Formats: sequence, structure tokens, C-alpha cells
Amino acid sequence: MRNILLVSLLLMLVSPSYAPLASQEGSAVVVLGFKWSRSRQIPDRTATPDTAPAPAMIPQNKNYQRNVRVNDPAGSRDPNLDTMDGRSAAMEKAVQESRTPQTKAVDGFAYKARVQNASSRVIEILFWEYQFTDASNPTAVTRRQFLCGVNIKPGKEKELQAFSLSGPSEVVNVESLANKSANAFQENVLINRVEYSDGSIWQRKDWNFGEIRLTYARAVNTPWGNEMCRGL
Repeated sequence: MRNILLVSLLLMLVSPSYAPLASQEGSAVVVLGFKWSRSRQIPDRTATPDTAPAPAMIPQNKNYQRNVRVNDPAGSRDPNLDTMDGRSAAMEKAVQESRTPQTKAVDGFAYKARVQNASSRVIEILFWEYQFTDASNPTAVTRRQFLCGVNIKPGKEKELQAFSLSGPSEVVNVESLANKSANAFQENVLINRVEYSDGSIWQRKDWNFGEIRLTYARAVNTPWGNEMCRGL
């Protein structure tokens, strides 16, 4: 995943249900729907190295004794834990766990968009954004941009999922809040850039990569976990 994104860098030197959206002109990616919601995420905890030693050649590990141990009652203590290697491994594991930072749940926002690949090529990378326009002030537009490593085959659909600490807007217009009969925001999703497995690229004409160049570099240079998308 990281190698694909680094190549890309070199080449370039809450709504309860999905909302419908028409496809963008010139884009082979069709946005079928989108939504956002408040969310809580627990960061991945650094895995503790497996320090279990290879079984020592103690009497209990010889063929006959090992076969006898198969019938030991549940909960019986593994004799390997009492060897020197076993005790050393237990101590090392305790040290590693004490050094591992404790993780806490983080409150934020989940952004989702279901898309379809209408092209004849496999999509590998998508840049997209979730837009919020203040209903009482159309010039006030908040954009949440994301980078996703995907593998969408021709004709197939995929749900893009991203987590961000930033919500629809840092500032809410007082008039929008007062107008309870209407939504405070108008929502939209735009596909900014599409990168295909054959090396070809489509990019929205009025989208400027320079706006996210620094955040893009930070995103691809930080080790990826299990996430599909990252905020820009």
C-alpha cells in the first residue's frame, strides 16, 4: 500500500442514510451515495512481539511424555513455562507490555461514500472530498479531503470509509441553527483524482494537488494499519 502511494507522489511532482449523487462529468467513478456520522475510534495498539521460546528438550517434551500431556486436564500448567527460557520470555513480554502506550478511544467523525468503477480499468487510488455548504451562506464551504488505497475492478462497487477528528464545520452560522425546518448544511461528495493500475490518471480540472501536497506526504510516509482511507 505504501509503495503504491509513494509512486503516486512521484508521478504528481449526522446524516442517517446515504444521499444520492449524480456522477461527475469526465469521471469514470460514479458516486452512488454518501453519509457522515459521529464516531469513536480506538487507535491500533502496537503489537507485542511474540517472545515465546522454542520448547526446551525437557523430559515432558519427549515423545512419550508429550503424548501423555495431551490427556492432561484443562488448565494444567505448561511445563515449558518453568524452564529458564520460559521465565525469560515471560519477563521480556511484561517489559514490552509496560512500554507499550495505552490507547484511549478518540471521538471524531466517520465519512463514507459508496462508489462504482464505471471504467474498464482497475482503480488503485482515489482522492475524494466530502463538502458541507452552509445553507444560509453558500460561499461558506467546508471540505474534508481523503486519500484511499483501493482495488476496485471494472463495474464493481466499494464503500470508502474514513475517520477524521474534524466535523462538518468549525463554525456554524447562527441563522442556520435558528432555521430548524431546514438542514444546516448542504452535502456533496466529489472525486478529485483517480489512479489506475495501468498507470493512467484522471483528475478533476478545478482541483489543485498543491493544496494537499504536505498532508499527502505525511499520509504516505506514516505506516498504514488496517485503514482504507486517511484524511488530508
